[in-house]
Amino acid sequence: MPRLWARIIKKHRIEKQATAQCAWGEVEEALTELCREFDIPRPLWLNKHYREFEDFRRTQFLPEHFMEEVPFQRLEIEFLEDDEKSRKSLDPRNQFDGY
Repeated sequence: MPRLWARIIKKHRIEKQATAQCAWGEVEEALTELCREFDIPRPLWLNKHYREFEDFRRTQFLPEHFMEEVPFQRLEIEFLEDDEKSRKSLDPRNQFDGY
């Protein structure tokens, strides 16, 4: 099932991260759920965010995109599709030899 991955970035480090199951058209509802989990206000969706999310399946919200003050540098969200493909690399350089 596809998921929305959200990360709170503070001082160039991931402070908190979580995922929520969502379909492509239900991104705003999943973001609301994740904001409740992080205990932060919900950001404003601007045209910029819609375009970035449509083109790249990810976007970021800065402190000026919130109605209240937030204690982090940015909130990043990314849509993760579950395509049922193996996530393990088939590259022979990544094989475990079991030494």
